[in-house]
Amino acid sequence: MSVSPTTEVGFPRPTQQERTTVTKRNNTQTASIPSTDSNTSHTQSMSKPSTSNSRSSTNTALVEDSPQLISLADTEDLDDPDNGLSGDEVRKKTEEGKLLQDANYEHNSENDDEEEAGEEDALNPAVDIIHAIGRRMEQAEEFVKKGWWEIVHHNHLPNWLKDNEFLLHGHRPQLNSFSDCFKSVFRIHTETGNIWTHLLGFIAFIGIAGYFLSRPTIEVQWQEKAVFSAFFLGAILCLGFSWVFHTVYCHSERVGRLFNKLDYCGIALLTMGSFVPWLYYSFYCELGPKIAYLVLIFTLGGFCILVSLWDKFAEPRFRAVRAGVFVALGLSGVIPACHYVIQNGFWDAVNNVAMGWLVLMAFLYIFGAFIYAIRFPERIFPGKCDIWFQSHQIFHMFVLAGAFVHYHGISEIANYRLTLGDCVEAVVA
Repeated sequence: MSVSPTTEVGFPRPTQQERTTVTKRNNTQTASIPSTDSNTSHTQSMSKPSTSNSRSSTNTALVEDSPQLISLADTEDLDDPDNGLSGDEVRKKTEEGKLLQDANYEHNSENDDEEEAGEEDALNPAVDIIHAIGRRMEQAEEFVKKGWWEIVHHNHLPNWLKDNEFLLHGHRPQLNSFSDCFKSVFRIHTETGNIWTHLLGFIAFIGIAGYFLSRPTIEVQWQEKAVFSAFFLGAILCLGFSWVFHTVYCHSERVGRLFNKLDYCGIALLTMGSFVPWLYYSFYCELGPKIAYLVLIFTLGGFCILVSLWDKFAEPRFRAVRAGVFVALGLSGVIPACHYVIQNGFWDAVNNVAMGWLVLMAFLYIFGAFIYAIRFPERIFPGKCDIWFQSHQIFHMFVLAGAFVHYHGISEIANYRLTLGDCVEAVVA
C-alpha cells in the first residue's frame, strides 16, 4: 500500500537506500513490532521501577492488553513495506504507545503515593506521641501561669520541707503564693487532714465562745465570761495558728518558719488558757494558792514560747524535744491537783472539781504528743498513711478532743462552785 507524498504525508517517498538504513536501525534498536513478552519487558524498562510484586503483575497485564509500542525516533520512516504499515498507521501506533507509557507512569506514581502514605501511617504513633508530649508541656506552662500545681514525692521536696521521711507521696511543692496555699485547702495532699481537723475545731470554738459570751448577765456573770475567755482565746489561737501554719507551710522557707513558731506558741497558749478556769474555780476562796499557781503556769508557758521562737527548735531532729517540752508544761498541772487532793480529799476532787475530766484531758494531750513523737503508724507502714491517718493528724484529733473535754470539765466545776454562793456564804454553811 503506497501513500501519496503530497496529500497524506507532505514529504517525498523515501528511497530504497533510506528504507534499508531505517530497517537496520530498527533491528538494532528493537523498534520492529515485538512479541508480547519483549514488549512487556520494554515497557517495564521505560516505566518507573516497581517496588512490589503486585505492581509488577499489574503493569504486565496492562502492557499485554495494549497496542505494540514504537519509538518516536522511528516514525521518520513512515512507510514500512516490510511490516505492511503506512505512515499514518506508524504514527497512530506511536501515539498509542506514548499514551500507554503515560498511563503506566501515572499508575506507578499512584502506587508510590500509596506506599508513601502507608509509611507515613506507620510513623503516626511516634508522631502522635511527640505531639502529645508537646501538648503536655504547653499545659504544664499554662498550669504554672494560672497557679496550678501537682503533688510531688518526698525526695523531690526542698530540704526545709522534708519533715517526715515516712510520708512518701502526695506532698505540695514550694508554691511561693499565699493565694495558691489557701486554694490548696480544697485539694488532697499530705496536709489536707492536718488543715481540716483544726480548721473545723477553730470554727467550732468561735461559735461556742460567741454563744457563751453573748449570754445575758443574769445567766452568766462578767467574771465567768472573763475566766472562760482565757480558755476560749487559747483554744482559738492554738487551732487558728495550727490550720494556717499547715496551709501556708509550703509557701517559702521564711514563711514556713514564721508560722511554725506561731503554731508552737499556740500550743503553749492553749495549755495556759486551759489552767486558768480550773485554778480559778478549784481555789475559788483561796487567793494565795490561786495566784501562785497561775504565776507558775504562765512562767512555764512563757518559757515554752521563748523556746518555740528558737529556729532550730522546729527542725525534725528536735521532734522528741518539742513533744517533751509541751508534755512537761501540761504535767505542771499535777502540782495544784495534788495540792487540792491533799487538802480536800480524792473523792471531793473527783465529784466537785471535775478532777476526772482534768485527768482525761491530760491523757489525751500527752498520748497525742506521744503518737506525734514516735510517728506512728507511718513509721511501721511507710507510704501507706501519706494522706490519711498519719501521726500528725492523730495528734490533732487528740488535741481537739482534749479541748472539748476540758470545756465540759470547767463548765461542770463552774456550775458546782456558783451553786455554793460567795466564799463567805460557803464558809458559814
